[in-house]
Amino acid sequence: MKLGRVLRELHRSEVALGRKLLQTSERHRVDHEIHHVARDLVAWSRTHIAEIARIGGDYDQDLDPAPRLELGPAAKVREKGSEVIGRVGDAELLLLEDLRTVYMEASGVAMDWLLIAQAAQGLRHRDLLAVAEECQPQTTRQATWAQAKLKEIATQILVS
Repeated sequence: MKLGRVLRELHRSEVALGRKLLQTSERHRVDHEIHHVARDLVAWSRTHIAEIARIGGDYDQDLDPAPRLELGPAAKVREKGSEVIGRVGDAELLLLEDLRTVYMEASGVAMDWLLIAQAAQGLRHRDLLAVAEECQPQTTRQATWAQAKLKEIATQILVS
């Protein structure tokens, strides 16, 4: 059965989404809404990761239920160094790029949850279906938040 591999990929994608949300929160600390909402949204990703790890055991997957999402000290130094020497670019454009990445990653994860729900229905695996039905709408809301912020700020940033 291929569902185990799909759960492993979903786990990897949720971890990447959680990390991107945290990175966005840290990079744009001065924008309080971005900082706090992104951190709030990471909580959903952490819950999803734990649920995927729990249910992955049913499909012979040994997944970490609480992987480290925060950047390590070396990554923070590299990122700060890039900002100082200007390799990262304008902070406003960086915000657009970060929100776009969050939107794209969350949209992909939401689609994965939809596919998992379809498979769970086919297998009549109620526990997996319940997890997918709980997690998919939350992931869609993560994407919707990023999209709404992009719509709100894009014009001002791009035409200024």
